[in-house]
Amino acid sequence: MAKFADSGAKVFGISTDNTPSQREFAAKNNFTTPFLSDFAKREVSRKYGVLNENAGVANRVTFVIGEDGKILHIDENKDAIDATGAADACSRSAHRKQ
Repeated sequence: MAKFADSGAKVFGISTDNTPSQREFAAKNNFTTPFLSDFAKREVSRKYGVLNENAGVANRVTFVIGEDGKILHIDENKDAIDATGAADACSRSAHRKQ
């Protein structure tokens, strides 16, 4: 998380779980990162192309999005669990601005 903070990145999670489930997950795993729910319509997951329509859940994906709204980096599946790739992408982006 320090790498993200050092690069000026904002970190948050989005899932297709409802808000109470997200709160329980965060508490159980000691997460302080804010979570946003895409439960009701799953619009965000669908627009980013990560919604598994048959299961009604999103695939595990990490996006690094620049200040201009363009996607700078994507990690999927197991790589999305390890935040190293996303942190490095944020760091590279912050250095380009300097």
